[in-house]
Amino acid sequence: MNLSLFLARRVRHAPQGSFSATVTRIGIGSIALGLAVMIVAFAVLYGYQRSIQQKIFLFGAHLQVSKFTNNRSLDDTSLPLNTPLFKAGTSIPGVVHMQAVATKPGILKTPDELAGVVLKGVGRDYNWNLLRESLVAGTVPEVGADTGNGSTQLLISQYMANQLKAKVGQSLPLYFLGNPPRARKMTVVGIYETGLEEVDKTVALGDIRLIQRLNKWGPDTVGSYEIFVRDFNKLDQTREAVFDRLSPDMRLVSVKEQYRPLFDWMLLLDRNMVILLGLIAFVASFNMVSVLLVLMMERTPMIGLLKTLGGTNPLIRRVFLNVGLNMVLWGLALGNIIGIGLSLIQDKFRLIPLDPKNYFIKYVPIAIDWPTVLILNAATVLLIALVLWIPTIIINRIQPIQALAFKK
Repeated sequence: MNLSLFLARRVRHAPQGSFSATVTRIGIGSIALGLAVMIVAFAVLYGYQRSIQQKIFLFGAHLQVSKFTNNRSLDDTSLPLNTPLFKAGTSIPGVVHMQAVATKPGILKTPDELAGVVLKGVGRDYNWNLLRESLVAGTVPEVGADTGNGSTQLLISQYMANQLKAKVGQSLPLYFLGNPPRARKMTVVGIYETGLEEVDKTVALGDIRLIQRLNKWGPDTVGSYEIFVRDFNKLDQTREAVFDRLSPDMRLVSVKEQYRPLFDWMLLLDRNMVILLGLIAFVASFNMVSVLLVLMMERTPMIGLLKTLGGTNPLIRRVFLNVGLNMVLWGLALGNIIGIGLSLIQDKFRLIPLDPKNYFIKYVPIAIDWPTVLILNAATVLLIALVLWIPTIIINRIQPIQALAFKK
């Protein structure tokens, strides 16, 4: 039998209600609380970043290709692209989906109100999956018919619906500026809400064929292409692959460039998280050092007796190191149960709300990344195991005669 493990087991099995048992529970609790906080913090961070990115990707694809120009107009009339250029777009390494779009500004009007909007025309290739999650009423419009002048179905935001006092099924005239101005009678078939003020105030979705008809384009002419990559972490590499396929008169913009303030903000969240985790790790390590010092002080007579019987300093240090590691393992078990449990409860029932005006989301989002959970557990064990060697150094300075005479 391993002597250090045997002695450590005897030290751990202190009578209930004793000072050693109380200190041990405090040590286990501090580790459990620290790990639980770290797990929940990472789950909230990843959930928040994923939710914000998904909202951005609703109307800002990973990459966007358009004609190069210094004009920042929202009207694609004078800068069309031809569809055949990118028919084989998904063959580009890293590209998973491409869709053609066109934009045209207009004014939606009711008898009492009006609102300026940017009509984003989309076709059959448009991916509605992300947007369906943001629908609050109705459905998405039917677009991309091969015949006719384009569908007049319209998807507006909750902000626009409130401003215009409009509802699903209502017909609204949409006026397009020009000489002369032109109007189309649109039918609201759905209402969405992203929480992103910049989007909700301006963007309405309709049929790209309607814009093509208004701009006197052919069916193969579009305003721009939205490109989605397979792995967002490799966005820069995929951007280079797409850029190599472009002609000199084309402009390529990534979502990070288009929404730089939001991505800079999320990067700031990552930095704050590093500081927070560092403080938690420091407090947990300090608590464990304190707990082990208290246990050794209470067991000073035992240390003196072991030295008298021939026990070496390394042996006694391993005894208390095993005691500390046992507390760490119990703390990890409880910390995982608490941290993962709270995260799953919030993910399932969404108990903690948020103000969407400030956070863009109605509730605290959760995304548990299991590799990160494993890394947190391994890092906690490694860090505390290294720190636990510090208080055991005091064992070298304990003299057997003084230890045996020590009174608690």
